[in-house]
Amino acid sequence: MNSASKDHSRFLPTSLAALGVVYGDIGTSPLYALRACFFGSDPIELGHANVMGVLSLVTWTLIFVVTLKYVVCLIRIDNHGEGGILALLSLISPGENNKPPRRYRLAVFLGMAGAALLYGDGMITPAISVLSAVEGLETAMPALSSMVIPATLVILVGLFAVQSHGTGKIGIFFGPIILLWFSVLAILGINAIVRNPEVLAALSPHYGLLFLLHNSGHGFIILGAVFLTVTGAEALYADIGHFGRLPVRATWFGIALPGLLLNYFGQGALLLQSGRTITHPFFQLAPEWSLLPLILISTAATVIASQAMITGVFSLTYQAIQLGLCPRLMIRQTSAEKIGQIYVPAMNSLLLVGTLLIVLEFGSSERLAAAYGLAVSGAMVITTVLFFQVVSQEPGARRWLLRLLIAGFFAIDLTFFGSNLLKIADGGWLPLLIGGVILLLLTTWYQGRELLSERQQMEKRPAIPDFLAHLDSNSPARVKGTAVFFTAYLDRVPLILLHHLEHNQVLHHQVVWLTVVTARQPRVRLADRVNVRKLSLGIFQVIINYGYMETPNIPQALAMCASSGIQADPEHTSYYIGRQTAIASDNRVGMWYWREELFSFLYRNALPATAFYQIPPDKVVELGIQTVL
Repeated sequence: MNSASKDHSRFLPTSLAALGVVYGDIGTSPLYALRACFFGSDPIELGHANVMGVLSLVTWTLIFVVTLKYVVCLIRIDNHGEGGILALLSLISPGENNKPPRRYRLAVFLGMAGAALLYGDGMITPAISVLSAVEGLETAMPALSSMVIPATLVILVGLFAVQSHGTGKIGIFFGPIILLWFSVLAILGINAIVRNPEVLAALSPHYGLLFLLHNSGHGFIILGAVFLTVTGAEALYADIGHFGRLPVRATWFGIALPGLLLNYFGQGALLLQSGRTITHPFFQLAPEWSLLPLILISTAATVIASQAMITGVFSLTYQAIQLGLCPRLMIRQTSAEKIGQIYVPAMNSLLLVGTLLIVLEFGSSERLAAAYGLAVSGAMVITTVLFFQVVSQEPGARRWLLRLLIAGFFAIDLTFFGSNLLKIADGGWLPLLIGGVILLLLTTWYQGRELLSERQQMEKRPAIPDFLAHLDSNSPARVKGTAVFFTAYLDRVPLILLHHLEHNQVLHHQVVWLTVVTARQPRVRLADRVNVRKLSLGIFQVIINYGYMETPNIPQALAMCASSGIQADPEHTSYYIGRQTAIASDNRVGMWYWREELFSFLYRNALPATAFYQIPPDKVVELGIQTVL
């Protein structure tokens, strides 16, 4: 079988998998988006002109924001196949100086802010998605209305409880279920459109323009509800690394976009025909006999949408750790075959507690809609700004054309963000609160590490040639085996080595100064994994390179150095790690004292390097080092 036929044979399964993961979130928007426009916290009056206007805005929002911005343009900008806010950030050049320029530091801050908003999205998405599906009980069986909240809580607890087992076994059902879901969306929509085909006239953009002109301020507020139709677009960009561009694009144009538009227009046709007798346009599209099966299918679809967001948060956390934006956390691989399937216990617990509290606090998808839009629209604005910065690095006239196009995207994103800002009192405060807390933690960690690095660089250490000369003339006792000393600096003697010599007065026959570097790309070729430089007196400098999507394994990487003369027998290799203690100081240099205390707390509770680098605990020697911030 040639490569072309192999690619063709993989295309359909990959496309089906992409449909299940990428479009689950945006695919469940019909459950609540149009309802939020006409029955939400600040609804627009039902009427022919308003229904047609909202449908026109929904149509062209899907075309401009999702289709043009994400599917056509942004999906082309990737870091070796990986997408998402942090992948976009890693494409921005930090400059050539030791201290990054202000523009890059601003980009890092925006990247952290976008990631913080996505954490809020990760809590709100499961809450609003599952809640909106279970609310179908109110339509099917009004007597069971009191069971909506308890049933939602049970489903969510079960969803988060299975995360530690991974999605490998159940993931194969995601694609078929979401395919069935989009088919149901289309069938329900077509059934209503056939009875009232005049609704198709809303495909014209002039209905949307007339709506905004006629309703002025209220129309601007309704844009916040219209925006709910494109929630999930960020997942599209973040997941291109798992599936590739072609399957993501094919499933959007062939399945997701037609299914969404048909259902929205079907809901619009129902509203035009039945008017004020409608309270839940999505579920009232279906015949009465099919309501219970529809609730089951919609619940399954929302669980899948929530699953995709949860695993997205896990992946985002791992990228942030590797890029130095987040403290090290326990990461567990849930699949031996697929390295991208991970479980982060701390984040799972945080998302579970946050999601349950959100359901209890808001109690309905209508009230949650205002909170949802602000988180996603804020992340989209940041993505567009970073997109602009990446494009600005490109030479030639093409850069100016792209800048002009991105400026148009930015204007649209900013309009939706401004509309959602008006809903702060109605629930928009929630993602701002969650994002603010996460951003505080991320910026404190990032600035604290910079401050710690500056303090360490101020410590006096001998130059490498001077140290080697001194070691040659005053050689300590040498013992058998290999000693590995971790260091972040290639031009300096490891501080942990100096402490070891000062206190123990011995040195192993073979010494490795080890530096782990996280590259600004998702993966590093095996041929580029290790870089070895032999010094003298049995001392080697070793650089181990990993991509920000890879899991470090130091013993495995050291075994690759055998061809360079390093014989690191696992049974006779000791790893020397400095147990750093950061001490806050009120010296008015660096961060505020309370933030230095917060960084010190985060630093103490970060996952030890031994676990993160997969070093056998019984081969580790820790030496305490205190650094005053």
